[in-house]
Amino acid sequence: MSQVVDHLAELTGFRDRDVMDVTLVMALRDLLEPESVAIYRTVGEPGHERWLTRAHLRAGDAVASADPLWAKPEALPLVTSHPLRLEAMRNRSVTQVAQGGQWLYLFPIATDRDVIGVIEILSTRRLGTSAQRMVSSVLRIYHNFQGLLDYSERDTLTGLLNRKTFDESFLKVLSEIPVKHEVKNDTEDRRHESATPHYVLGVIDIDHFKSVNDRFGHLIGDEVLLLLSRLMRGSFRFHDLLYRFGGEEFVVLMRCDEEIHAGEAFERLRLNTERYAFPQVGRITVSIGFTEVRGGDSPAAAFERADKAVYHAKGNGRNQVHNYAALVASGVIQEAAQLSDVELF
Repeated sequence: MSQVVDHLAELTGFRDRDVMDVTLVMALRDLLEPESVAIYRTVGEPGHERWLTRAHLRAGDAVASADPLWAKPEALPLVTSHPLRLEAMRNRSVTQVAQGGQWLYLFPIATDRDVIGVIEILSTRRLGTSAQRMVSSVLRIYHNFQGLLDYSERDTLTGLLNRKTFDESFLKVLSEIPVKHEVKNDTEDRRHESATPHYVLGVIDIDHFKSVNDRFGHLIGDEVLLLLSRLMRGSFRFHDLLYRFGGEEFVVLMRCDEEIHAGEAFERLRLNTERYAFPQVGRITVSIGFTEVRGGDSPAAAFERADKAVYHAKGNGRNQVHNYAALVASGVIQEAAQLSDVELF
């Protein structure tokens, strides 16, 4: 019993979801001593969902393996390739199957809104009723703690990440980007550049949103915000971080190979929004600015650059996407001075 309590204390001691998933599979491995334990989540658009391995731990592994969050969807297995996982999710019940002298157990992982994945346990011995009940109890605690994190980290209206989680995510991204002066020469610079992940921060602002509230009321205005958040989810990839900063302002933090790919994603959102028929309101447009996250950046500095590009879009007709670097290169705007260490958020 003390071992179970220790694992539960460790599981709820983290606010990082990646660490929580790894801790969960480690706890179940220690408690049950199976051949393997894994967490699989479904990602992607309806009809094109894939399995993302969040954590996979075998009996002799010292470290859990996982798919990178920025994995290309087409590289992940389709959900239909593992029908037993789908069955457990759809039935919202434990599935057990005998496979070649071993037992496979699948426990659905649910949020308050939906079933999002499964815990898969492969064991050489059959799990008794008490063992299955213990796993289900651990998963209920895991679910409840995830719900508490959602409550503190997500915007209550749209379900997107909220503003107070942005700094932590930004600093995690920044830790992967070297500061420019660390590179020694041009040859090393080119080699290093190809291996360095690129991140882009985008700011999205709804055009004339105040007039929507004034003409139709705040309930309709809230519906516009909710529908835009859904358009954002459909326009970006499953691993892109989507935030509502408050009011009509949204932020995206995304990993991409080149700025042109980020521009295509933001343009996709602009078009999807322009073409969408918002109930009662009709046509809504957005102005978008984005910038590459630089080594040594601060959240405030990156946000200010993207916001300058939004300001340019607003002043030149709205319903546009602008790249801050392109605006500076063309001489349309001047390079922003580096902000001090005092953050805006």
